[in-house]
Amino acid sequence: MNVLVALTKDLPVGTNLALLHFFWMLVSGALLPHRGAIFPALQAIGLSEGASRRAWAAFRQGAWQTAIILRLWQEQIEGLPGWRVHRHEGYRAITVDVTAFWRPTLQKCPSKHYHPAANRALPAVIFGVIGEVGHIGGQRLACPLAFERVHPKDPSESRLWQELLRWARRHLAADDVAVMDAGVKLADVQAVGLEGYLLRLATNFTARRNQPLPYQGKGRKPVYGERIRPLKRSYKGKTIAASSPDQKETWTENGVAMRAEIWEDLVLPGVIPGPQAKTFRVYAVYDPAYTTPWLLATPLKLKAATVKAIYQDRWPVEQIPLAAKQTLC
Repeated sequence: MNVLVALTKDLPVGTNLALLHFFWMLVSGALLPHRGAIFPALQAIGLSEGASRRAWAAFRQGAWQTAIILRLWQEQIEGLPGWRVHRHEGYRAITVDVTAFWRPTLQKCPSKHYHPAANRALPAVIFGVIGEVGHIGGQRLACPLAFERVHPKDPSESRLWQELLRWARRHLAADDVAVMDAGVKLADVQAVGLEGYLLRLATNFTARRNQPLPYQGKGRKPVYGERIRPLKRSYKGKTIAASSPDQKETWTENGVAMRAEIWEDLVLPGVIPGPQAKTFRVYAVYDPAYTTPWLLATPLKLKAATVKAIYQDRWPVEQIPLAAKQTLC
């Protein structure tokens, strides 16, 4: 309650108390036994019918903004003794992700999200989450910096990713790294001009060298660089070998031997090599705990162990929607 008071006390009179009641209803778990019904949940925490209507009105039409509440929440987190922001080689990990509240029976649901168990996209209410990663009391946490809703005229996930990338481009500092999973394409990240990022790639990802292939003396001179395939793959029963890495790194993590293969100065397949091209590095990180190596792309020159640690800092953002789902419904 002290934290909720700190978040709402400076809001306009009327909105502050009513919104405090609404937030208390959320965190108290009163929505669960009422299957998400707001008015019964508000009355369950002891509010009168009038106070319940005022709480709903403050949440729906009150003089407050999510961005302001999140900034105040960030101040609360950063003010806690023991809170430490994660930094790796001087870079701060900022996790960027799209999550979903599944609604498979919702009629005319405007948006969908891929469900791994169903192996297809299912109706869902999707939104974007951006958070700063740190730890306190031995627990790694993501402190939310922003939430992005789908566009009212274009509720697609691709449009939502564009909004998230633009937010990251505007707000992230030079020493911030936007950490993202494979739900967004590398071409989209480069298109918005985001300079600090770490993106997981698909296992069949290919790139090209930022130098044209040498001329063989016959025909047209090559325009594109050598094709790089970080991981081997099978096609029509035939195995296509992986490209030789530019360098390899090994290290030990908690007594477990790790290794990584690295390709430098790469461009996307359709990009013409040259000084104007946006280049990146690809890391194939081999961890014995996983059957498939992680394929990660970044324009930053980092140690392989650092790249792995930064990508692992993406995981705490999953706790935010998981906690919300358990609290709301």
